[in-house]
Amino acid sequence: MVVSDVELDTLPTVIRQSVRQISSSETKSLPDHTSVSLNHGRPRSPVSEHHAIEEGVPGSSSVQQTKEQIIRARAQFIVTCCCMFAIGFNDASAGPLLPRMQSVYQISFLIVSLLFIFACVGFILGASLNVLVSDHVAFGKNHFLTWVSTIACVLQMIAFTLAIPAPPFPVFVLGYFINGIGSALQIAQVNGYLVVMGHNVNGKVALSQASYGAGAFVAPLVATQFSAMRHWSFHYLVSLGLVTANAFLTSAIFRLQSKEDCRAQIGLEPMEPDTSEHSPFRQIMNLKSVHILAAFIFLYVGTEVTIGGWTVTYIIQQRNAGSNSGYIASGFWGGILVGRIILIPLNSWLGDRLVMLIYIFLAIGLELIVWLVPSLIGNAVAVSLVGLFFGPMFPVALSASRKVIPRWIYTGAIGWITGIGQAGSAALPFLTGAIADAVGISSLQPLLVGMMSAMIAMWLLVPRPSRPD
Repeated sequence: MVVSDVELDTLPTVIRQSVRQISSSETKSLPDHTSVSLNHGRPRSPVSEHHAIEEGVPGSSSVQQTKEQIIRARAQFIVTCCCMFAIGFNDASAGPLLPRMQSVYQISFLIVSLLFIFACVGFILGASLNVLVSDHVAFGKNHFLTWVSTIACVLQMIAFTLAIPAPPFPVFVLGYFINGIGSALQIAQVNGYLVVMGHNVNGKVALSQASYGAGAFVAPLVATQFSAMRHWSFHYLVSLGLVTANAFLTSAIFRLQSKEDCRAQIGLEPMEPDTSEHSPFRQIMNLKSVHILAAFIFLYVGTEVTIGGWTVTYIIQQRNAGSNSGYIASGFWGGILVGRIILIPLNSWLGDRLVMLIYIFLAIGLELIVWLVPSLIGNAVAVSLVGLFFGPMFPVALSASRKVIPRWIYTGAIGWITGIGQAGSAALPFLTGAIADAVGISSLQPLLVGMMSAMIAMWLLVPRPSRPD
C-alpha cells in the first residue's frame, strides 16, 4: 500500500507518524495485488466522512484541475442535476392527477394502481439491463455512460408522448412501463457517475438529490393546475420538454464518450481496476450488502412515493378537503428538498447509521399525527415535516453504500440498488391502492407506519462499513 504525503498532511502529527509506520510495514508484508484499505488501521480524525469518500476516487485529492477542467466538471454536474430534477418531477406528478384519472376513465383504486405496477416492472427490467450491460461492457473502452443516459431520455420521451393525448387507459399504462425502464437506467447512470466525479462527493450527491426534491416540489404545483383543466393530460407536455432538454444536454456535454474519457477531461486519474476473477454481475449478486440496501431503498422510495401519491386522495376523502389539496403534496416534496440541504451537517455529525434511525422514528411520529388528529392544517404541516425528515434518507443510504461496496463494481451495484428502489415507487403505491380498493383509503396511514417500521428493521441489517464514516 502506498500512502501519499498529501493525504497524510491532513492528519494530526502523532497520527501521521503512526500511519507512515503502518503504511511502511504493510507495503513490505502485502503482495502488490492485495487490496487493503488503510482506513481499517487508522484512528478516527475530524476530517472523517468527506476525506474517507474522496479517498475512494483516485486522484481526487492530489490532482490539480485547470480552469477549463473545473468548468467542464461543473457542466457535467449540472447535467446530472437536470436529469434528477426531471426524475423527481415525474415521480411526484401522479398524486394530484390520480383523482382526475379515476374520474375520466371511470376506474377503481385497484385499476388506476396498475400504473404503478407496470412502472414497477419497467424499473426492474431497467435495473437488470443496467447490471447486465455493465457486466459485458468494459467501461474504459466504450460509450456506456452517455449512450445509456441518452437512450433513457429517449425512452422517457416516448412514454410522455403516449400520455399527452389522454389515450385509452391500457396505452397510458404502457407509457408508464416504458418510463419505468428509462428512469431506472437514468438513475443508475447518474448516481454511478456522481460517486466518481472527484472532490466533495457527499456534497454533490446531496445537491443532486436536492435537485430531485426540487423537481418533485414543482410537479404537484403544475399537476394540480392541469388536473382542473379540460386537457389535464397536457401536464405531460412539461415532462416531455424536460426529458427532451436532458437528452440534448447529455449528448452535448458528455459527447457520447466513455466514463474514463469524461473523468480525464475534468483532470481525474483512471479508476482502480477490477482484479477479481469473477464477472461484475456475479460479484454484485453475491454481495449481501447490495441486496440489503436494495431492499431498504425499495421500502424507502416506495413509502416516499406512496405518501406523495395517495395523501391527496386521503385528505380529500378523510378530511373533506377540496381539489386544492394537491398543494399538500408539494409541501411534502418541498420538505424533501429542504431536508436534503439543511440537514447535511447533522448527517455528518451523527453518522449514517444513527441519523437514519432518528429520521425514521421522527417520521413515524408525524405520520401518527396525520392518522389520529382530524385537522386539515395540522395534517398538512405534519406531512411537510415528514418530507423534511425523509429528504436526507436517500443520500445517507448512498453514503453508506459507498463504504460497503467495492468501488470497481459500484456503478453496476448502485444501478441494481436504485432500480429495485424505483420498483418500490411502483409496487408499494400499487399495494396501497389495492388495499384501499378493498377497505377504503383510511387504510393509508396504518400502511405507511408499517412501511416505515419495516425500514427500521432493514436498516439495522445493513453491514457495518468497511471504510470509516
